[in-house]
Formats: sequence, structure tokens, C-alpha cells
Amino acid sequence: MPGSLYTADVLDQHPDWNAVGLHFQDFGSVVAFHGAIETVKVFEDNVLVKQALGQPGRGRVLVVDGGGSRRCALCGGNVAMLARDNDWAGLVIYGARRDRHEIAEVEIGVKALGTHPRKSVKRGEGQQGIPVTFAGVTFAPGAYLVADGDGIVVGPTAPDLDC
Repeated sequence: MPGSLYTADVLDQHPDWNAVGLHFQDFGSVVAFHGAIETVKVFEDNVLVKQALGQPGRGRVLVVDGGGSRRCALCGGNVAMLARDNDWAGLVIYGARRDRHEIAEVEIGVKALGTHPRKSVKRGEGQQGIPVTFAGVTFAPGAYLVADGDGIVVGPTAPDLDC
């Protein structure tokens, strides 16, 4: 669900929400997105990322704890298109992605630490659907994430705003 919720508005009305203490770069054609959280925890292996995004997203946001590694990409153009086609609102990747030119054309939000041209290994190792913590915030499946050009905020449920 692109747009309509912005981090500053959410924090103004919900000061108890957590703001992510790290700046992520925007790569998809959508900068502002929001949705319920689903998680994947992997390290330099994107098999579970692709599997998760192959399922119906129903407007959710996939949060990928890639351990902060920038030695290979956990998402490329094909994976971003898979996410869009399966109705995911966006991805937040605590790691790297590649195919900047392709992802820039995909109508989905993609935030990552940076880029790397190398693809990941394909072992299928990791965990899905567990709380993950990075940048001072715990991202739990079912919690709610709002992202825009200012940053990322996380709270327990979809915010009720009086804007």
C-alpha cells in the first residue's frame, strides 16, 4: 500500500512507536509504503527471501535481517518483480541488493543498506516468521511498519491517525 501514511505523522500521534536508528537507502520506484510485517533471517543466502516473496503478500512488508552484510545482494530485479506481482507493499533489507536499474522501474518499495553486484549463495539456510532485531528495533511478524523518505517506524498495529 504505497503512500498515505508518513513516519513523521505516525510518530507525532504515536510517540511510543519505535524509529529505526539507521538510514536505509531507497531503491524501488515507491518511497513511502506501509503494511504488516513478515520476517526472514538469512546470511548471504536469498533462498528464503525469494520463497517468502513467492507467497501472497496481501500488502505486507518483508523485513529481511541479512546480518548487515554488504558482501552480496539478497534482492535483485527479478526478486523485486516477484514481490510486486505477489502484492507485497515493500521490502526492508538489512543487507545489500543489486540491479539498481531494474529495481528503480518496479512499483514497490525497497529499502536496503546499499548495493553489491554479487548474487547470494543458494543454500536455503535461515529462519522465517521470527522476531528479528537490528538498528535498535525489533521487527515482529504481524507488527506494523511505515516507511518513507524520512525513515522507518514500527508499532504494534496499523496506526489510527487524525490527520
